[in-house]
Amino acid sequence: MEKKLRVEDYMVRDVVSVSPDYTIEEAVKRLISTEFHGLPVAENGRLVGFITAKELLRAATKPKMKVRQIARRGTITVSPDMDIDDAARVLFRYGLRNVPVVDGKGKIIGIISNIDIVRSHIERATPSKVLMVKTFLESKHKIDIKVKRTVIPIESLRPTQHEIYADELRGRQYEIKRGLVEPIIVVQKRDHYLLVDGHHRVLAAREMGVRQFTAFVLEPSAEIELGMERSAEERGLKTLDDVKILEGSHHPLVEITTKLLKGEG
Repeated sequence: MEKKLRVEDYMVRDVVSVSPDYTIEEAVKRLISTEFHGLPVAENGRLVGFITAKELLRAATKPKMKVRQIARRGTITVSPDMDIDDAARVLFRYGLRNVPVVDGKGKIIGIISNIDIVRSHIERATPSKVLMVKTFLESKHKIDIKVKRTVIPIESLRPTQHEIYADELRGRQYEIKRGLVEPIIVVQKRDHYLLVDGHHRVLAAREMGVRQFTAFVLEPSAEIELGMERSAEERGLKTLDDVKILEGSHHPLVEITTKLLKGEG
């Protein structure tokens, strides 16, 4: 049975908050230094309220006013053991971008945002891909395949994709920096792992100095040769260094999302 994902699995633990005694000016500077659109108001680690960018903007003409004079006392919160889907509903129903995570004593221990929710749903799609690959290979080759999730050395990977897109590579690096690290999918071979899914992720991570990556490893009960493996050999793909990075062309996803910008002049 698949483990249920909870708020504590995706929340940001390094909480940025403001004191009720902050001035509006101080709170604005604090908020600008973060990626959030609002901040919890806390005293001695306990949550007492929340202040939004809009509320600070309304009070911008009174920079020396205290936060306690405009902050809403009490706010919507979630618990660390709440199901991630339930937290998504809370954010959606109340139109929130982020919400504080508090323990049973009212102490603030994290922040969960709509970006974190999206990240959880993207990562959850990977097991479905794994099952699809597993089922296909078992049916085609009449074998059994075990699947395990583990960390493997990047340099032990043998690519099956001869080229990738530079813009998507940069996009993946941004995602990794933001904490979105989808496991790759590989097939166990005698002395290496055949990379089935995740070429952009792996090369993005390697450029960032990462030496290991989380992977779903498919372990066949008998040695098999895949079509993508033969194609890779014909193209001379032995290591990740053999993968060509396309600088001039756009990845299909980037091509679609930037289409409207091309007509601007």
